[in-house]
Amino acid sequence: MAGAKFITFEGGEGTGKSTQIELLAVALTRAGLSVRTTREPGGSPGAEEIRRLLVTGPPDRWDAMSEALLHFAARRDHLRGVVLPDLEAGHWVLSDRFADSTMAYQGYGHGLGREAIEALHALVVGDFAPDLTLILDLPVELGLERALARRNSEDRYEGLDRAFHERLRQGFREIAGRAPERCALIDASGEVDAVQEAVRACVAARLGVAFP
Repeated sequence: MAGAKFITFEGGEGTGKSTQIELLAVALTRAGLSVRTTREPGGSPGAEEIRRLLVTGPPDRWDAMSEALLHFAARRDHLRGVVLPDLEAGHWVLSDRFADSTMAYQGYGHGLGREAIEALHALVVGDFAPDLTLILDLPVELGLERALARRNSEDRYEGLDRAFHERLRQGFREIAGRAPERCALIDASGEVDAVQEAVRACVAARLGVAFP
């Protein structure tokens, strides 16, 4: 696993994670690396089944602890079935969300708190952590506007109130501040190409990738 890297993309609704992760995957492949993309919740068959429970239905479908437990169950399956095997095989793995989303959404957004999430993380994930986490940040109003423009059936979290999304954004910003050696806060308010340029610059500086 020495040469393989695990990069995670985090952020609130409408920050453009899916677009940026695909663009980075293309750039890393052109740089000669073997790249796999995945997502959470989901990424493995079992985790995808749990995803449907989490991202559809009414906003009040689950309480904070139930949500957190479902996310960690999905994460366990995803790690065992996809992330760790791919890293062992030498692939760079890019994930659209990972553990920081559970801390931000359930810990901060729903008010479950850091202690409960950290306890679950220690039990399920242990010491494993991404090599680099890119947190895409933009004002809540703009993020929700973008999210609504691409509305689909997976809109449960988008239906939560504005105060939740403000807590979510501040949670991600605090996460970045607590782990600056792992996390980088990326301004996602600009055009797609400008954000991707910032993403690549960070990956080049932090992980030594020479993009063509």
